[in-house]
Amino acid sequence: MVRHISLLLFVGLAWGQGCTADDGTDGAELWGECYSIENTTELHLGNNQLTGSIPPEIGNLTNLNYLGLYLNQLTGSIPPEIGNLTNLTWLDLGNNGLTSSIPPEIGNLTNLTHLNLRYNQLNGEIPESICDLKMNWSSTWSFTIYNNQLCPPYPSCIEDYVRKQDTSDCP
Repeated sequence: MVRHISLLLFVGLAWGQGCTADDGTDGAELWGECYSIENTTELHLGNNQLTGSIPPEIGNLTNLNYLGLYLNQLTGSIPPEIGNLTNLTWLDLGNNGLTSSIPPEIGNLTNLTHLNLRYNQLNGEIPESICDLKMNWSSTWSFTIYNNQLCPPYPSCIEDYVRKQDTSDCP
């Protein structure tokens, strides 16, 4: 298993630093082989000690239905390009060091059935667009956002499910 790889490097391989896969799409060269990643539907990279930030190029993987980047050491913000992943049903960014606010483009992910953003350092207000998601907000298996620094007022669809937040820096 490859450890300590930068997520920026992994995703960036396919755009300008990679190769052309057998199917003619941009690919990522890994271990001497060229793999098509444009048509990737699942990206399981949880618990791999990944570092760096989530690159905006992640938004190019529009066929993804599962993105698991949990339990890594990712920092920086959630890029707004995450909203391009409209086929996502599962987004797990929990247990990292992500900062900044949740981008309003999160509301574009209307196929989501699972959203985990817990145990980061996300701050600011939660965008109202999150209410565009058709999720079971009350299920802690489907929606977890606790242990961040998100400020009230919370959108009405989730105000009862935000749980523990460090609001000491909120206005």
